[in-house]
Amino acid sequence: MNKYNQFLSFKPEVKEALEQGLPVVALESTIISHGMPYPENVKMAKKVEDIIRSEGAVPATIAMMNGQIKIGLSDDDLETLAKASDVVKVSRRDIASVLARKVIGATTVASTMICAEMAGIQFFVTGGIGGVHKGYEETLDVSADLEELANTNVCVICAGAKAILDLPRTMEYLETKGVSVVGYQTDILPAFYTRESDITLRHSVSNAEELASMVHAKNLLELKGGLLVVNPIPKSDSLDASYINEIIDRAVAQSKEEGILGKDVTPYLLKKIVEETKGKSLEANLALVYNNARVGALIAKAYNDLT
Repeated sequence: MNKYNQFLSFKPEVKEALEQGLPVVALESTIISHGMPYPENVKMAKKVEDIIRSEGAVPATIAMMNGQIKIGLSDDDLETLAKASDVVKVSRRDIASVLARKVIGATTVASTMICAEMAGIQFFVTGGIGGVHKGYEETLDVSADLEELANTNVCVICAGAKAILDLPRTMEYLETKGVSVVGYQTDILPAFYTRESDITLRHSVSNAEELASMVHAKNLLELKGGLLVVNPIPKSDSLDASYINEIIDRAVAQSKEEGILGKDVTPYLLKKIVEETKGKSLEANLALVYNNARVGALIAKAYNDLT
């Protein structure tokens, strides 16, 4: 019996999949509540789930409602989350408070990892992880995602760290914490909106089966922490690096001028970037999330076949 059952509420589809040993892929919910307006957020969430199902896995979108951690959302749950205006963005520090107060909470990368591990889900798909923010020497701003990757045994599939971040410092932090960063069909770190950065990866795989074998070996060795899979945005959707980086640099400078700090930095920058690109960055974001969903499902299925 799962010791967290008093807090976990499983969607029947997910509960049945876990009981039958079928591949399950966790999904965060902050992208629904804070990433885009209604009804586009619902359409996006359903498309991501459909992509995962089409590749032979079961999706489990995670959120917090009525004092419960929802492992998989019903259509009604999804509508509630997508429409609500007072959704709490939940990281590790917020979980107990949100559950105790029985308010609606949307999970970030860090909290989704925690909840997925509680539910017995090995794989988690997102857009991009958080990391070390630019100007770290002044603000000491580091995303809780990195610490969670160091401690929580979930394989995270993403398109790299968000491009607004200090990528070299983010990679140094992950290396210090012993987190394996594995390129999926690439040996260069993708930079979210673009397929490449200036950073060469130590590890890469050419297919889902290779990655599944790596996760399997890690689990047998009982190595602590997560494994980060970085999957480049499709070529057809990648933005020009010089174009997007110039916009990001301007947005970062504006955030400093306006005194934006802490958890407000990322949503501020992403909103500015969407405005400056006239929606192109949002289109790229959707494309990479859909691509990650496909790859995550393939990896989960390959792992299931292996074990």
